[in-house]
Amino acid sequence: MLISGVIILRNAVINDYPAVEAIQSVLPLVDEMIVSIDKGDDNTEELIQKIADPKIKIIPSHWDMNKREGGKVYADETNKAIAAINPKADWIFYIQADEVIHEADYTLIRKAAEAYNDNPQIEGLLFEYLHFYGTYDYVGVGRKWYKHEVRMIKNVPGIYSYKDAQGFRRYGRKLKVAQTKAQIFHYGWVKSPHNMKQKIDTTIVFYNNDDEGIKKFKEEVRTFEFDNYGKLALFNGSHPLVMQQRILKQNWQLNFDTRNNIYSLKDRLLNFIERLTGKRLFDFRNYTVIKNYRFDSKN
Repeated sequence: MLISGVIILRNAVINDYPAVEAIQSVLPLVDEMIVSIDKGDDNTEELIQKIADPKIKIIPSHWDMNKREGGKVYADETNKAIAAINPKADWIFYIQADEVIHEADYTLIRKAAEAYNDNPQIEGLLFEYLHFYGTYDYVGVGRKWYKHEVRMIKNVPGIYSYKDAQGFRRYGRKLKVAQTKAQIFHYGWVKSPHNMKQKIDTTIVFYNNDDEGIKKFKEEVRTFEFDNYGKLALFNGSHPLVMQQRILKQNWQLNFDTRNNIYSLKDRLLNFIERLTGKRLFDFRNYTVIKNYRFDSKN
């Protein structure tokens, strides 16, 4: 079974993405790692070269700013990277620059891939998400935060990255996937208020083509207010080992009221049902779960 990893990068240094950690967390699972890099405005390529792993294959790219609205350029770049993988690959592991895999899930992920490798009904694997917010101590809970997404796909005809590269489609329809208990540690919202504002300034252009509006936003909004988080909970688990040094370097502090819940009455009711039953009603799914088969990491 051959697995190819894929990641797209631009301005990873300026935006302080844990891109190195993302790649390092996937390397033990893949036979090759395609890293597509746009030159951007920093030394992202040099940063990745320092990883010095023979599995890494850097592919130069140029992001088309004419396709920036709605994040379409992200999907286009992901499809370019997918096209560069070994054609003999059975699976493609897609990771974003702010996502990291925990080493405790390696066995689980590989067993799931092996189990469904020859099953034509399964086109991808579904991962659970931990969304960290503000610092490494808080995770988003409730309906504001998506719970699952596809991060491993079969290398079969017709699959392509969809919209802003959050998910995938095959011949225009949602992928048929198997659910796993493997987790994605999402660190996209973990930054100081200053660095978060800087990240938004450099990424907002990929979701909006109103140049005057973007310019006004950059001039008027001086810092990022961590106030639109819905509901958070304290994280009591362990972070991936590759993140330890980055976590130790945190030089800002944010405190949140984990009792805070700014949902409507409808959302409060739906959250109560979810806590009671474990089911999230009326939730948008970017995929179709074919078989609720869950791999236990203890196996």
